Amino acid sequence: MALAVVAAGLAVPAAPAQAAVGRADLALRWAPIHYQDVDQTGSHALGGKADWIARVDYDGNLNGRDNWDHAAQAGPANVYYSVLETSTHWYLTYFFFHPRDWIDHPFFETEHENDGEGVMFAVEKDGSPYGVLRAAVTVAHSDFYSYTPSGSTWTSGRESVDGTLQMQSSPHDSFQHPVTAQETHGHGLKAYPQYTIVGDGIVYYPSTVAETPSSSDDRDVQYKLVDIFASGGLWAQRDNTSLFAVLGTFAGDTSGDCGVGTYACTTNSANAPWGWDDGNDLPGRGEIGTDPAKLSAEYFTIPGGVSRSYTYNPYSAAAAALKKAAETAPPVVD
Repeated sequence: MALAVVAAGLAVPAAPAQAAVGRADLALRWAPIHYQDVDQTGSHALGGKADWIARVDYDGNLNGRDNWDHAAQAGPANVYYSVLETSTHWYLTYFFFHPRDWIDHPFFETEHENDGEGVMFAVEKDGSPYGVLRAAVTVAHSDFYSYTPSGSTWTSGRESVDGTLQMQSSPHDSFQHPVTAQETHGHGLKAYPQYTIVGDGIVYYPSTVAETPSSSDDRDVQYKLVDIFASGGLWAQRDNTSLFAVLGTFAGDTSGDCGVGTYACTTNSANAPWGWDDGNDLPGRGEIGTDPAKLSAEYFTIPGGVSRSYTYNPYSAAAAALKKAAETAPPVVD
């Protein structure tokens, strides 16, 4: 038993060290409460299921080219996550997948198979089990938006802070969670209420179970977190040519009714986190997912700075391939 000496000279048991929190628990703690706007109208809406979040393999396979066709099978709610770590911070990325990026106002816009948007949270290690949330950067198509919660010490850097990241309690645990939201159709993601539910919609809550919405207007649906780095998981499938057309870009075609009655259906037009890019910003393609410490240092002014050396980053081993792909891949607009 460890002993601590007090002023009176007596030896008493030392307080036990705080047990390290696992990455899955950390991801669950900071996972967002998520508002998903839903449109049930239009020939491509599938009664709203085109706006439900899902696993990439929701239809039982890892073929990206049949997800549009099988979108009516969308059911249990799953969200992908990754946790990267330095000596000063944790970086948690959450990836929301939809089988369709679709439209209900034809002739002027395009749609495409697969859709991938998300958010990165920067959490400072302050000695507490879960740290303190300092900032978020969201992905809305080919643009990133930055936010800080009330009381954060982080301020605007090379990019301006776009708003306040709200927190909300969950009926399924004892934590306050950040709140995010996605628009219908194209599913751009911002901090709530910059996007919100207008009419029909689903409110998703982080959990250890994956519930299927009872309808396209269900305000309490639990979603299950899926580790991007799990054995056989999304990152392990990065070279699967049935799922990815190029590194970080999902394979998608024009089968089914994609593009019917609209301007066009584009192919290979959605990205995983290691393919996310805001072309107007300094960080390179995918670095919001693969090097979030770099992106954070660019986007924000951070008292004390951030460590740029990772103690856990499974992307690191593929850094050269990712850099080459970012330099040679054509821009992909989600």
